[in-house]
Amino acid sequence: MEKMLAGRICLITGAGRGIGRATALLFASEGAKLVLSDLDQEPLDEVISQIKNQGGEAVGIVGDVTADDFAEKFVQTSVNAFGPDIHVIVNNAGYTWDGVVHKMTDEQWEAMLKVHCTAPFRIIRAAAPYIRENAKKEKAEGRIIMRKIINVSSVAGTDGNAGQANYSTAKAGIIGFTKTLAKEWGQLNVNVNAVAFGWIETRLTQPKKEDTVIEKDGKKIPVGVPKEHLDVFRLMIPLGRPGTPDEAARVILFLASPLSDYVSGQVIKVTGGW
Repeated sequence: MEKMLAGRICLITGAGRGIGRATALLFASEGAKLVLSDLDQEPLDEVISQIKNQGGEAVGIVGDVTADDFAEKFVQTSVNAFGPDIHVIVNNAGYTWDGVVHKMTDEQWEAMLKVHCTAPFRIIRAAAPYIRENAKKEKAEGRIIMRKIINVSSVAGTDGNAGQANYSTAKAGIIGFTKTLAKEWGQLNVNVNAVAFGWIETRLTQPKKEDTVIEKDGKKIPVGVPKEHLDVFRLMIPLGRPGTPDEAARVILFLASPLSDYVSGQVIKVTGGW
């Protein structure tokens, strides 16, 4: 049986840990040529080494997706490694910086918009010439090759979440962008969809501790969820447990694969029924 992503050039941000890592490994097992990014060198090197040791193809770029020059560098890394085409983009990188509205700083607010909305927009814009020109050429030749964009959202974006006005707003924003791009690029045979995750076991949803932080721009940002909140969340999930990164990655694979060629402009909630 042919692998679902055989020969497909796939870009994934935030691929060193959690859902991004699981997605990269799953895509590799399905034959993808991978271009990966992460904020930190060590976890990115580890996932690339694992993919190569299993016979896959992967290159990586370390960097902050919110940096002004990141998108162009990321896309150029792909072109240099695999040629001037891009088949799949997974905008997964992100983090949380929680606070109630009346105590939230401008920096907290802007940071979430930048990482969850502006960064995906810039990456897609940088990739646009390669996606659009190849699609137009194929159309003129009477060929149809589907390309895929998958943006990672959250139930905080679909339903809101106390203490996360900034994150919820940004994750709602990426849904609006997804639906708009699906309408603009449908004529180019590009499926554009979003996945809204609930509680998936990653470092962002682990029980909060003093040393549970993300380091960015020299600042230590606390992440995680108070244990008492997690206990309540568990009771609200009909399946009775959080999802795993592997379970999250399978939904992204569905949207990246030929199985979803007539699915576009959609938001798939992955919540265990929550």
